[in-house]
Amino acid sequence: MSKLVIVESPAKAKTIKKYLGSGYDVVASMGHVRDLPENRLSVKVSDNFKPQYAIIKGKEELVDKLKEKAEKSDSILLATDPDREGEAISWHLAYILGLDVNDTNRVTFNEITKTGIETGMQNPRTIDMDLVNAQQARRILDRLVGYKLSPFLSQKIRRGLSGGRVQSVAVRIIVDREEEIKAFKPEEYWSVDAKFVPAKGTFRKQFTASLYGTEEGKLKISNQEEADKILADLKEADYVVTKVKKGTRRKSPAPPFITSTLQQEASRRLGFTARRTMKAAQELYEGIEIEGMGAVGLITYMRTDSLRLSEDAIAAAAEYIEGRWGKKYLPDTPRHFKTKANAQDGHEAIRPSTPSIDPEQIKESLTGDQYKLYKLIWERFIACQMSNCLQATTQAEISADKYLFKASGYTITFDGFTVLYEEKKDEADESTGGTLPPLEKDMPLKCKEIAGNQHFTQPPARFTEASLIKALEENGIGRPSTYAATIGTILNREYVVREAKALKPTELGEVMTKLMKERFPKVVNVKFTAQVENELDEVQNGKVEWVQAVHDFYDDFAETLKVAKEQMKDVKIQLKEDETDIICEKCGRRMVVKMGRYGKFIACPGYPECKNIKKYVEKNGAKCPKCGGDVVIKHTKKGRVFYGCENYPNCDFVSWDEPTQELCPKCGKTLLRKKGKNPKFYCVTPECGYERVGEDKADEEN
Repeated sequence: MSKLVIVESPAKAKTIKKYLGSGYDVVASMGHVRDLPENRLSVKVSDNFKPQYAIIKGKEELVDKLKEKAEKSDSILLATDPDREGEAISWHLAYILGLDVNDTNRVTFNEITKTGIETGMQNPRTIDMDLVNAQQARRILDRLVGYKLSPFLSQKIRRGLSGGRVQSVAVRIIVDREEEIKAFKPEEYWSVDAKFVPAKGTFRKQFTASLYGTEEGKLKISNQEEADKILADLKEADYVVTKVKKGTRRKSPAPPFITSTLQQEASRRLGFTARRTMKAAQELYEGIEIEGMGAVGLITYMRTDSLRLSEDAIAAAAEYIEGRWGKKYLPDTPRHFKTKANAQDGHEAIRPSTPSIDPEQIKESLTGDQYKLYKLIWERFIACQMSNCLQATTQAEISADKYLFKASGYTITFDGFTVLYEEKKDEADESTGGTLPPLEKDMPLKCKEIAGNQHFTQPPARFTEASLIKALEENGIGRPSTYAATIGTILNREYVVREAKALKPTELGEVMTKLMKERFPKVVNVKFTAQVENELDEVQNGKVEWVQAVHDFYDDFAETLKVAKEQMKDVKIQLKEDETDIICEKCGRRMVVKMGRYGKFIACPGYPECKNIKKYVEKNGAKCPKCGGDVVIKHTKKGRVFYGCENYPNCDFVSWDEPTQELCPKCGKTLLRKKGKNPKFYCVTPECGYERVGEDKADEEN
């Protein structure tokens, strides 16, 4: 007989088996095995929200195999992920397998390495019921809100809608930003910018300075007339350096990653969605087959909001840094980072499990996404243990009669951690210029060029995935581990669309948010949602009963829903975006897009008097190169987009690459567009051979 170890995934099972060796049978549960069934509410509200769990459909055979293995084993260890979801999976497994939750049969691994697994196996514990109850409370709350609110939204706006405790707040944040953008009125302002060189000496490097104001203070230039007056005043002015301030700036490295900052940086730097980031991170944590090493877990657990680092990891980083760049790249003392007060400190920050494994060393064994993400995590961790970047700064003031110009710049005297990594920002930092020539007090300057430049204040930017995750985290909405699913849901439900990297609300998202703000103000209230999250944390800390936490939210929500149903009994909201340019041939009305059980279709809004319906097709604006019909957008069973002719099956034109409205300059046939960073346009006729790389001609003209 052997010891049975149950984990979630086959990859993790394979890696752990390598380290445990013979005597252990390591198997995967393939995630959750028991949950609230999808086809009903599955929560007895009147019986203190008692959940009615069942084996997940399709997992009955897997559960039978786990039971069979459990009966043949002399002991069972539950080694699911070390977080709320992992604890809940272990609790469900214990119930299914008849294990005592008071037994020390729970083990956790912060990293899937020899040391991490040995540490976990040497410290078994009981299932943490506070952690389980926090997960139960969240799951039941989300089920209650989803199953009670979604039918109401579907009835009042459009079939197939869903509302959620976190997703509705995320949509509101995006909608509120869009309203700010629409309400924004740009204001004109001007700057006066000049280019100078020292009037004497051999060092004639040109530099830029901007008008600050006068001796009385900062000057605001509102229009061209004011700018022109200043330029006229300065026509015969002498320019002299009146003040030079030199200093040293120390730039410290960013802390190691936590879940939210990893998602943000991967979005900014790699263009990854949160879902794509977490998928690659999960694979790196669970273990990857590395040539010459076998299955290796490359990073620590990727769901964490702690900045804590083990002393062993810090020492390993120091050893690597000294060996590669020398001792001067190490700080005087090892760096430790302070975790936020309300963070869960159960795990370390996200770091490489073995810092000495350089990304380039294992590149051939990783997929593109795995390599890029491991490189990002590895560089951020190594950099966080390196010395500061030192910059020599210069700030200069230049007088010209009564006016005052300012210039600033810096030179790097020691690169420090920036030799390896620098954090990417959402907005460019314009607070510092480039290098300045050696300037001294009373030095005369020659003005080479001076001009007034018109500017307009800019509206706030739309959210990107990175900045939305930052906003959710700062406001205490949801948890970093749920951000990927939340963003995926609001995009899939078409409450929000992507425009380049920006997230823009659709009319559906705006109308739904308006209804939610009017009828369910608490559900979409940022501060209230954060309070609910805090209460769930209190459940996890053993300070609040989970049933009480659910009551605190649900009782008020249920009453609000009851009132909304009564007051909106006969109300139906019609969306403008649902209207089409198709006229119903039976009654003359403009037909609309409807959502049915099997997806979208086109129907007459005169139902039930007129029951005319049509198949929904999404056109891309191009014409079929074979028959001249409209090109329609289609999807495979797995969701991959392809293009075909509306006249199928009479016309068999089909293409993975998008047909465009542009015609080939060589032969006049349709150009196809192959997507990518540098899209390729090529002629649909292979014999023609025309192709080019670059933007669409229409984009270039705009």
